[in-house]
Amino acid sequence: MPAPETDLALLAEAAEQAGRIALGYWRRDPKAWDKGDGAGPVTEADLAVNDALAARLMGARPGYGWLSEESEADPARLDAEHCFIIDPIDGTRAFIDGQDGFAHSLAVARGERIVAAVVHLPAQGLTYTAREDGPALLNGQPLRPSNAGIDGARVLTYRAVTEAENWRAGIVPPFRREFRSSLAWRLCLAAEGRFDAALSLRAAWEWDIAAGALIAERAGARVSDRRGGAMRFNSPRAMVDGLIVAGPRLHGALLEALA
Repeated sequence: MPAPETDLALLAEAAEQAGRIALGYWRRDPKAWDKGDGAGPVTEADLAVNDALAARLMGARPGYGWLSEESEADPARLDAEHCFIIDPIDGTRAFIDGQDGFAHSLAVARGERIVAAVVHLPAQGLTYTAREDGPALLNGQPLRPSNAGIDGARVLTYRAVTEAENWRAGIVPPFRREFRSSLAWRLCLAAEGRFDAALSLRAAWEWDIAAGALIAERAGARVSDRRGGAMRFNSPRAMVDGLIVAGPRLHGALLEALA
């Protein structure tokens, strides 16, 4: 089997290709429609990127499984030793709006663990990478999460998280809520310490978080589901029960404060 660093190089090359394709549609009024059932929007760019990634990655690793937001579910992935977990464009709403905060999220799982990961933001020229036994990097430079406590922490999350019912005794901690459309990027921003945490109490699709979870972990952040449990990937549901991603100090504080 290929070594993780070889898979990482493959993912990085594929992400660059994905970025070139996406930028060919960005701010050019791509066709877009709603997928229905609360699944959100999709564009012709999402599908073009998905097709290119499937051809590039599965062509190079035909024995790997495939899990992508924009592909039909393939149960054969559950029996594969390795599996690609892909979000062709994470932050599609931002992409449609012409914002630069969309990302390509590419990961390889071995069993339940992510072993290689890339999150690429082509409109900003940002590439986050990690492998299971190496550092987390942004454009080749090491990442490190912040050492913030909960008071005044800058937490990337959605508005409903700040409702009192989500917190012990109905007391919302005094953190500052901010938001970015791409969930994969939110995990990376916590990994590099530009923000102090990424938090979600909703179930998260694996393709949104697989790559970012490894990048944050290898940067030195604590990465868990909403209850503090380890994340497991390439599962039958392809979902994780929420997430807490932060430096160890803040991770513990958030976990303690949640209801």
